[in-house]
Amino acid sequence: MKFYIVDAFTDKVFGGNPAGVVYIPEGADFPDDETMRKTAAELRYSETAFLKTLGDKKFHVRYFTPAAEVDLCGHATIATFYTLFASGAIKAGDVCDFKTMAGDLTVLVTESGVLMDMGEAQAFGTIEAPEKLEELYRIMGAEVVVPEKDGQKLYPELVSTGLTDIMMAVKDMDALNGLEPNMKALSDLSKAYDVTGVHAFTVNTTDGNVHCRNFAPLYDIDEEAATGTSNGALTYYLYKRGFVTPGKDNIFIQGEAMDRPSIITSRLTELGEGKIKIQVGGVAAILAEGEINL
Repeated sequence: MKFYIVDAFTDKVFGGNPAGVVYIPEGADFPDDETMRKTAAELRYSETAFLKTLGDKKFHVRYFTPAAEVDLCGHATIATFYTLFASGAIKAGDVCDFKTMAGDLTVLVTESGVLMDMGEAQAFGTIEAPEKLEELYRIMGAEVVVPEKDGQKLYPELVSTGLTDIMMAVKDMDALNGLEPNMKALSDLSKAYDVTGVHAFTVNTTDGNVHCRNFAPLYDIDEEAATGTSNGALTYYLYKRGFVTPGKDNIFIQGEAMDRPSIITSRLTELGEGKIKIQVGGVAAILAEGEINL
């Protein structure tokens, strides 16, 4: 099986968020789940995508962390379709359909990157009780301060566009950079809330962009340099509060604390009758490729 190591959400190797991409040979089926999990663990990246071609511009993608299969992974999707573009299997302007555990999705391939559809945007409630807020912020190593923006309290909320995370606002860049989660306690909390992890963020008053950090120790990912699904969810969180303009691109900066800065773009489109579509995109850089002997 052919594999790639790809840095997603960056145009330079050693930046962004690295992912493994494994091509299933034509005519073959996916290996068993344990083999794919062990392969992801051997590659040692937070997620590895396994790609099976179903037809012309039609694919099936499955995603594994070193610990388990997950429904969807944004940066591994960007990495996957960038390799297809770089190899000539697809071209700029193509719209590709792909099957995932989060549903049937599409990506638009452009000369400047890959723009992928997120799963259905869903919110599962805010965390407002004082004892619950204290527990969350304490575990994250942060002062218990719920920021306000334009008169609104930015309470933590469970949000999904494929994977559910807790969106957690902090007051400023110093607070964001100062986060030091208790990883064992965060794993237990993630299990209790049935979420992947915590996506912490703040709006930088200097550049106007949203800066983020993502923690998912329950899935053996203490911190991740770029998370497409989480920033898709954050787009929905901000949209619900009136801070995202439909049709305009939003910029999220992530990975700075890991010295792997990533730039993630999102776009929200109103489809009418209360329906929306969220897309997340970026560029990628291929670091290595080779063969896996199984």
